[in-house]
Amino acid sequence: MSDLPASTEFLTPDECHEVDKALLTSRERFSARVAIYALRSLKQVAQQSGQVIADLSPEQIADWVANDPSLQSGMDSNFKDFFTQLTISAMRPLQRSAADGGVTVEKLTIPQVVAWFEKEAKLRLEKGL
Repeated sequence: MSDLPASTEFLTPDECHEVDKALLTSRERFSARVAIYALRSLKQVAQQSGQVIADLSPEQIADWVANDPSLQSGMDSNFKDFFTQLTISAMRPLQRSAADGGVTVEKLTIPQVVAWFEKEAKLRLEKGL
């Protein structure tokens, strides 16, 4: 399927290390972590449904988040809704990252995602944002 492992952890130690070594602010690291979680999840949903990620519906993504074992502990309906929206919102940076890398979202790697966040952070810094 992919180079992303199925896991009961939000991110694997290797994924965390990849984000932590990046030159990003805390906010940017959070966004990168959510995007990596979303990438892993979206790849799994797409594989299970036989669809490409771009064709997944918000309902399919919401069902995945609601049933993801890494998010079950203490998860209430407000958190499910909030995290579903975060996961769906992660599609935009994933699509941009894929476009920058000349690949589909399905073919994105963790280093490509982190590199895109670093590039965007550098651009924002240069523009004084």
